[in-house]
Amino acid sequence: MKDINTIIKTAKETILIESNAIANLANLIDDNFDKAVRFILNANGRVIVTGIGKSANIATKIVATLNSTGTPAIFMHAADAIHGDLGNVQDEDVVICISKSGNTPEIKVLVPLIKNYGNKIVAITGNISSYLGENADFTLNAFVEKEACPNNLAPTTSTTAQLVLGDALAVCLQELRGFTSKDFAKYHPGGALGKRLYLRVSDLLKDNQVPRVNKEDSIATVILEISAKRLGVTAVVENDIVVGIITDGDIRRMLSKTTDITTLVAKDIMGANPKTIKEDAMAIDALNTMENNSITQILVTNDSDKYLGVVHLHDLIKEGIF
Repeated sequence: MKDINTIIKTAKETILIESNAIANLANLIDDNFDKAVRFILNANGRVIVTGIGKSANIATKIVATLNSTGTPAIFMHAADAIHGDLGNVQDEDVVICISKSGNTPEIKVLVPLIKNYGNKIVAITGNISSYLGENADFTLNAFVEKEACPNNLAPTTSTTAQLVLGDALAVCLQELRGFTSKDFAKYHPGGALGKRLYLRVSDLLKDNQVPRVNKEDSIATVILEISAKRLGVTAVVENDIVVGIITDGDIRRMLSKTTDITTLVAKDIMGANPKTIKEDAMAIDALNTMENNSITQILVTNDSDKYLGVVHLHDLIKEGIF
C-alpha cells in the first residue's frame, strides 16, 4: 500500500509533466495553425471531428466546445466512419482528425476516403511525420515528450495536448466571429451559467413584496413593514422616489442606543443614498454590487427612478447565480 506522501508525489509529478507539455505546445504553433483557423472560418460547411480510442473521447469534447462558441460541429468515430458514418460528411465540411501516432489502421483507411470526397483535413497529431501528418491539408503539432503514465503507455499527456489545441482552435474562431456573451447566452440558456448571461433584475422581483415607508412614518410602522414583507429591509420613499433605506441592522443599532422610540420617525434612522439598481440590469450586476458593498439587499428602480422593489441575496442564491 502506497503511503500518502507517495500518492501526493505522484499526483504532483503527473500535473507537472502535463503542464510542461502544454506549455511547450505554444512553441509548436506555426503558420499551419493560422491557415487551419482561417480555412474553417471561411468554410461553408460544418466541422467534423473524428478520432479513435481516447482521441475519440477528446474529439467529442472539442465538438461541444466548437458548438457552444459559434462553430457548428459534429462528432464522427473513425471506426464507424469506414462502416457507414462517412455519409455524415457533406461537400463543404472540414474534417479535424485526431491521432497521437497518426498511423493507426483506421486513420490510414479514413484519410484517403475523405480526400477523395474533396474535403480538407486538419490533423491534430503528436507525429507530424506520420501518415496523417503528411496527408492532411493542415497539420497541428501535438507532440509530447512522454505520457504521465509511469509506463509511458496510457494516453494522458497526449490527450491533454489534443484537448488544448482544440480549445485554442475554438477560441480563435470565437474571436474571429465576434462571438459575444449575448451569443453565448443563446447556446447556454440552462443552469447557472445561462442565468448569469440572461437573467435580469426584473426577473427576480416578480415574487417579492415591495416594502416601503414614508419619511415621517413612525418607527413602529417601520418595524411592522420590515416584518410583514420579510426581506429584512424597507425603502424610504417620497413621491415614489427612494430617499433612504432602513434595514434590520438599523433597527438593532437604534435599540442599542435608546428604548424610547415614540419620538423617532423613519428619516431619523434611515441610511441616505442607498445602493440602487435599474430593473433592466443583469442579475449578475446586482450580485457584484452587493459583494462590492458588503450588503445583502439592493433597491430596484426604473428608468424614471421610481421605486419598484427589493432584490435580496437569497433571490440570487435561489436562482443558482451566487
